[in-house]
Amino acid sequence: MPDVLVVGAGPTGLLLANELRLAGADVLVIDRLETRSGQSKALSLQPRSAEILHSRGWLEPIRTREHTTLPAGHFAGIPLDYTVFDTDFGFQVGVEQADVERFLEHNLDGVVRRGVTLLDLCQREESVVATVEIGGVQRKIEAGYLVGADGGHSTVRRLGGFAFPGRDARMRMVAADITLSGKTDGVAESWQLPSFAERSGFLLPLRDGVYRVLFGGAEQQETPTDSPVTLAEVQRAVTEAFSPEIVVDEVRWASRFGDASRQAERYRIGRILLAGDAAHIHLPAGGQGMNLGLQDAYNLGWKLAAQVRGEAPDGLLDSYHAERHPVGAAVLANTRAQGVLTIPDPDVAALRDLVAGLLADPAANRRIAGQISGLGIRYPMPGSDHPLLGARMPDIVLADSTRLADHTRTGGPLLLAAPTYAGTADFLVTAANPGFDAALVRPDGHVCWLAGHSDEPLADAVGRWFGDRKIFGACHGLG
Repeated sequence: MPDVLVVGAGPTGLLLANELRLAGADVLVIDRLETRSGQSKALSLQPRSAEILHSRGWLEPIRTREHTTLPAGHFAGIPLDYTVFDTDFGFQVGVEQADVERFLEHNLDGVVRRGVTLLDLCQREESVVATVEIGGVQRKIEAGYLVGADGGHSTVRRLGGFAFPGRDARMRMVAADITLSGKTDGVAESWQLPSFAERSGFLLPLRDGVYRVLFGGAEQQETPTDSPVTLAEVQRAVTEAFSPEIVVDEVRWASRFGDASRQAERYRIGRILLAGDAAHIHLPAGGQGMNLGLQDAYNLGWKLAAQVRGEAPDGLLDSYHAERHPVGAAVLANTRAQGVLTIPDPDVAALRDLVAGLLADPAANRRIAGQISGLGIRYPMPGSDHPLLGARMPDIVLADSTRLADHTRTGGPLLLAAPTYAGTADFLVTAANPGFDAALVRPDGHVCWLAGHSDEPLADAVGRWFGDRKIFGACHGLG
């Protein structure tokens, strides 16, 4: 019996499975698809997602498939500055969702079982039993916990009885990967911010002569969501929105989507949890969808692994909902706002100009940039308003000239101290003044205790987050 059954082999489920295995949990991933689709709804990693993968040593092999870097983030096409944050990734890393999935699945080495359809769920006191269909035959899989990472139409969410309030889509769009022939003058040959002030959509290059087009005109609003996207429809949209001289040669992949906005009331019911699009759906504005799911998985993995090992202190697993639900709610709010700002209407144009003026202020720009990039997320921690407490620890330089990320590969907590700190000698010591005396960093990179700024002694913080584990005296990974 696996410790955890993950339903869904998208980026969220695959990263979660990698995190669980890293932390010593036995995990099985199932997916209804026989093979990976190879399609990419998402085209880039936000800075925090890049940091997450880098912290485990997984970003570098994924970047071998990088098609571009987008220097800036954006809010409905209004530029955001990521370089104001202390990060090596002050930009979006241009790798497609399919390449992220390909690496993460390969890294799991046989843990993913495909062609498995979930039919029913039953929670027991000590386990969850999933009824599945494999090759036309029904079977049962029992696991200690089950995580639904099976997308916006999540079967786990429905069978598990999770309320999913929100609103249905009010506008519909199409995303497609296409090749072009004929005259293509005026088509961007490098990534640019979408110009929603001029048109509701964009046309950008990927690689090997393939372009991603996004559009949503009157025809898309009237077309049923289950209707296939045709070459003729794409050509009409490209002609109207961009140029009549651009000829679409082939549609490699296409998908209809809308601006429905919903979020699960709870991310956990007993032994069943939700992550990624199973927990929240929203307009894919600002490139946040895949990234929000990856960050859910990074928060949940170490907590759930501690739970199945019997080492989790009371309330640790519930902190997943407490920390991630507000983050998801904030993304739903900003994507709804971005959706409004992309509507081609004179009054909206006036509002857009006002918002653009506000975002020209560095403080306002930093606040929104921190949310969309993931770099500004802070989880509530007892203590002062020190900017590091609850925030992610930057990849600082250590006394031996290594970087923090060199010591996060094993996924354990870390103790860090400045050279002037008079505490235990077993702390990792930083080479220069890092802006703190001593800090306890969780496996997901967030600071959960800060000397002189937390409302509890270090030993109590250790107990609250890591139970009875003795982490003193083990400074490089604490495994």
